[in-house]
Amino acid sequence: MHLAQLNVAHMLAPKDSPELADFIAALEPINAISDTAPGFVWRLKGGEDPTDTVQHDFGDMLLVNFSVWESRETLWNFVYRTAHLEYLRRRREWFARLAEPYSVMWWIPEGYTPTLEEGMTKLHLLRAQGPGPEAFTFTDFHEAPATPPGGGESVDLDEHGLVR
Repeated sequence: MHLAQLNVAHMLAPKDSPELADFIAALEPINAISDTAPGFVWRLKGGEDPTDTVQHDFGDMLLVNFSVWESRETLWNFVYRTAHLEYLRRRREWFARLAEPYSVMWWIPEGYTPTLEEGMTKLHLLRAQGPGPEAFTFTDFHEAPATPPGGGESVDLDEHGLVR
């Protein structure tokens, strides 16, 4: 199993504003660290330009980060033990404080690529029901199932990565 993670942020100003200049300038180097980090599997990219952000239909001021990692430890190491942490500490300069969860994780079968819609569904599930095996956080973490759904047999997954 691999660990999928999605986090969202409501920008305080447009991406091309002076207020977000430091953040936008950091996208390329931080993404390069992510892409070469031990345990990194995949991330949703915004485009050809390294400073492109993910395009979506969830609002112009919503920034989305979506990736897959081999484990909790490898994601944790990237988030908290690389230069990423400096920018995480500065997030209040660029993004609104959210009263509801802004980050969610869930387990997916190795080789499966989750969709952005699936990630947003997981975030809404976390917000509506709190943490559980289908949607959780670093703080309220749920370990991967001992065996993949179906006991290791081939399973049929729906568009959200759930067993049909």
